[in-house]
Order: sequence, then C-alpha cells, then structure tokens
Amino acid sequence: MARTTPHDHPHEAGTPLYRRIARELLDELRGGAIPPGERLPGERQLAEHFGVSRETVRQALRMLRRDGLVATDRRGSHAALPGPPSRTPASPGFPVGARSAVRCAADRATVAWETPPPGHAEALGAAPARPTLVHRYWSVSADGRELRTAVTSFSAVALAEVGELARYRDRADGAAAAELRRAYDWMRRAGLTLHHRDTITRIAGTPSVRVTRRVHDQFARPLEITELLVDAQQDALVYEFTVPAAV
Repeated sequence: MARTTPHDHPHEAGTPLYRRIARELLDELRGGAIPPGERLPGERQLAEHFGVSRETVRQALRMLRRDGLVATDRRGSHAALPGPPSRTPASPGFPVGARSAVRCAADRATVAWETPPPGHAEALGAAPARPTLVHRYWSVSADGRELRTAVTSFSAVALAEVGELARYRDRADGAAAAELRRAYDWMRRAGLTLHHRDTITRIAGTPSVRVTRRVHDQFARPLEITELLVDAQQDALVYEFTVPAAV
C-alpha cells in the first residue's frame, strides 16, 4: 500500500476526514494493494499509514463496513470488494535458496537469541548490540558437491507482528532444530504484504555465490535479512520455483 495522507486531496477540504480516509483506503483496495478476502493491517498501522488518529480509521472502517466493502470477524477486518475470491499465492520458501536443485540434500536449521551478524542490525534499523532471533541454515547435496549456508536475522517488527516467530524466542538456544519453512506464510497471515529484494554476488576467485535477501512490509518496515552462501562445484546454479496460473 502506497503511503498517502489526508492532504493529498486539498479540494475535498469540506469533506469529513474519516470519509476522505475511507475513500483513500478504498482506492488502494481497488488498486490491488490487498486482494479481496485478505486481512487489512490493524487500526494502529492504518493510522500511521494515513497520518491520522485511530478513531478516524475506526470511523472510516465503519463506513466501509456499512457499505459492504469491508468485513470484520474475530481475525480482523478484510477487504470484501465484489469479484472472485482471491487465491492464496504460493509463498517462496524460507530461507532463500534453502531447497537445492540437487535431490537428496541433507539440511539442518537452528535458531538463537543473540546479537545479529555485522551489517544485519543496520539493515533492520536496530541498535548494533541489541539481540534478536537469528536463524541458521545448513544444507549439503548428497554427492557433497554443493554446500549452502544461510543466516537470517529478524526485526523487532517481525517478532511483534508474527506470533509464530515470537514463540521461538524462549527455545532459541542455538542447538535445537527449528522449522521455519513457513515463515513467509506466517507473515502473510499476520496481515503483512512482503516485498523481497535479492542481490546476487559472485565471490571472486571462488565457486561461491552470495545471495542477500531483504524483506520489508507494505509500510516499508524491515522484517528480515538473509545472507545465503552457496559453494557450488559446478558452472551453473539452478533456482527452481513455481508461479500459480491466473484464475
């Protein structure tokens, strides 16, 4: 959702603020920012997004709900615009590059509550020495020719918004196995729209490649940073993914 403010429509100065916010939110929903059936961000997040009070957001949602454009249940408010039900898109696997193209690869993952690696804190907008949830992944192909290691640091926003991630803090001892393959699904279920930015760098003089993934939400808040190192004793790296067909 692109950030807007009530001042974007100066010609509507006589319109009640909550009506203008309802219209702006409706414009974003019609623009596809949140598909029909998807959960809307919470009132606090919407208030920050539009630069208004939570009460104004509450009134705007009440107006959209009365018009049948927003539905609310115990899980929160959802877009209810006319149209076919949205299909849940396939989320990419976590961490980036975790599934080797080579079959029969062995892998292991752990989590720890610790100071993130150098550069991660800055990417997450956190103090350098502040601990967070750090995920480590290790994978080797059956023939031993390809080794993948990944380190992920999660932001305070991700831990506050995604309950499944937050619950790992008490058992993040750095030794026990951790299953976070559905991390991106958890984030989406929490109402976060995920924006991925992957940077691929060839490490000179070696057969290794570094992939750096940064993920932020619809409010440009950082959620996680992952650094994947692939040591592949071959000329080509293969990344395989599936894009669902349009309905």
